[in-house]
Amino acid sequence: MAIYVVANPKGGVGKSTLATNLAGYLARRQAQAHEAAASAAPALPEVLLADVDRQESARLWLSLRPAELPPIGWWPVERERIGKCPKGARHAVIDTPAGLSGKPLDAVMKVADKVLVPLQASVFDIYATRDFIAELRSRRKHADVQIAVIGNRVREHTFAAEQLEQFLAQLGEQVQVPMLGCLRDTHNYVHLAAHGSTLWDVATSRVARDLEQWQALLDWVDAA
Repeated sequence: MAIYVVANPKGGVGKSTLATNLAGYLARRQAQAHEAAASAAPALPEVLLADVDRQESARLWLSLRPAELPPIGWWPVERERIGKCPKGARHAVIDTPAGLSGKPLDAVMKVADKVLVPLQASVFDIYATRDFIAELRSRRKHADVQIAVIGNRVREHTFAAEQLEQFLAQLGEQVQVPMLGCLRDTHNYVHLAAHGSTLWDVATSRVARDLEQWQALLDWVDAA
């Protein structure tokens, strides 16, 4: 059982987009594993999605997800108490709100196995992220909890993107966490979210560039 938390105290950095697409990848991978083994799909979803944000954007997205796509279950949690993961689950992704701190932050760090921190191409975001990573380290349950950073909604071939790449390299040296590259700013995510879908639910040719950018992130997710 692995629990992935997507967190950043700043709003508008794409946490829900990352959380839902990560859940979609994990669900697709589980479905392919059953197909390869010629085994029946389990009665209950093996991949769960949770949201400690009162707005529950992830839950709205899940309500739009077509039944024919690899199933993702809903894991109801409280802001200050996550509780035990339902039986049968192999993976869970927890989306978090802006301003995550205090008891809600303690609650997600208590159950987290890996924490993914998205940030945008802003010097303010970068330095705030550095401080947030230090706080995550102080609250994680043990040193085995992995933390990684990824640039999100980055406009390619811009000065801001170049600066972000430079800052990521510097930040990596400072905080000693892996920097997983950048995901571009594209309407693909918006269009897919409107239908409860992810990059792994459509033809590869349609989202090939985005899948390529996700590879480093997926390698980190899949690593033991």
